[in-house]
Amino acid sequence: MAQPRYKTLVDSLAADIRAGRLRPGTRLPTHRQLAATKGLALVTASRVYAELEAMGLVRGETGRGTFVREISLPPGLGVDQHVLGSDMIDLNFNYPSLPGQAELLRNALRQLAASGDLESLLRYQPHGGRPHERAIVARHLKARGLAVSANEVSIVNGAQAGLAAAVVGLLRPGDVVAADALTYPGFKVLAEAHGLELAPIPTAGSGPDLDALDHLCRRRRVRAVYAMPTLHNPLGWVMSAHRRKQLVAIARKHGLLIIEDAAYAFLVDDPPAPLAVLAPESTVYVSGLSKSVATGLRVGFVVAFADAMKAIERAIRATTWNTPGVMTAIACGWLTDGTVRRLEAEKRRDAKHRQAMAADVLAGMRCVRHPASYFVWLPLAEEVRADQVAASLMREGISVATAEPYSVSPHVPHAIRLALGSVERDVLRDSLETVRRVIGEYAY
Repeated sequence: MAQPRYKTLVDSLAADIRAGRLRPGTRLPTHRQLAATKGLALVTASRVYAELEAMGLVRGETGRGTFVREISLPPGLGVDQHVLGSDMIDLNFNYPSLPGQAELLRNALRQLAASGDLESLLRYQPHGGRPHERAIVARHLKARGLAVSANEVSIVNGAQAGLAAAVVGLLRPGDVVAADALTYPGFKVLAEAHGLELAPIPTAGSGPDLDALDHLCRRRRVRAVYAMPTLHNPLGWVMSAHRRKQLVAIARKHGLLIIEDAAYAFLVDDPPAPLAVLAPESTVYVSGLSKSVATGLRVGFVVAFADAMKAIERAIRATTWNTPGVMTAIACGWLTDGTVRRLEAEKRRDAKHRQAMAADVLAGMRCVRHPASYFVWLPLAEEVRADQVAASLMREGISVATAEPYSVSPHVPHAIRLALGSVERDVLRDSLETVRRVIGEYAY
């Protein structure tokens, strides 16, 4: 049986793209031009491009047209860190580490092995953590300006697990969640897995466009807002105290749940009060030790009001069942003896040093960044395509993220994100110089 004519055209264009006859970055004819030259209905021409986009071969860009994608990039670039080879320089993911941290772990394991409490760690733990451990975390959070009781804290298997517990416990498939137009990819993955609809909030200066958020909530039934007020990933903003109060006022006006992600907040000296302080009755605050201590230490914290905490602990019970006993014991030891506080201070200095290096190497280029963050956002010139830059850097042995995994909006900007925290400083400088050179080669 003969296949429909448009299918033959899809197959022909796909073959040309895969064979390199249509090169990455090539602008394809408009839908109307394709329909006219191939004798198709306009709706059929649109269907051709839709199928090619679903195959990952082209990308439609609002106001610009349809372009051939760079298909040499590994699938999941910017989301799946396992695509990297051992010889690849990773400017994609941040896992900042300091000299001597492995020895800290050895000592902690020795102390744990010698403790009289070891056997208790082999048993199930309370779903949100043991009372004395929750109290230790509460004291830690108080130093960050968040005065809470132990009963308002749950300990989880990392901040991502905390976000998952909040989503599973408090939201339902089909709920609309407002999120920044560029946001943390891990939350996008959670939203997709749980059937949430993410509604993009455009950027306005150093924060989300709050007028746009208010307008969105008047047009649609928005259930929650996901926010990173202190050191936004990937744009590095720190929202002012005034804008935080505005955000809380909008949330109260429209009955929104606030999910506050504070994964990178430890890097900022004296930030404004967390949203959880301004609106404790409607905010779920999520943080952890992956960035401030080590990514392998899967210990996170969730702070929430009483009804929300009950739902979150039910979600923990339904997923991971309880806290990671051994990891939590190590983390609480380090929280108590000042190790976490010391590591956070050292990483603040380290991040500032790396940002100063980036400012030096990338001088003259447009950079969106915070002087104490572990990442840089590089918007590209109009004629430069992010997928081509990323592919060229991959051939140079450097992995970076494009804007695509961060984008909630259908309009994906051409930009790359550089993670500064995962390589030695001398390697970082050389890598940044390569990034500058490669981008320059495309800026014709």
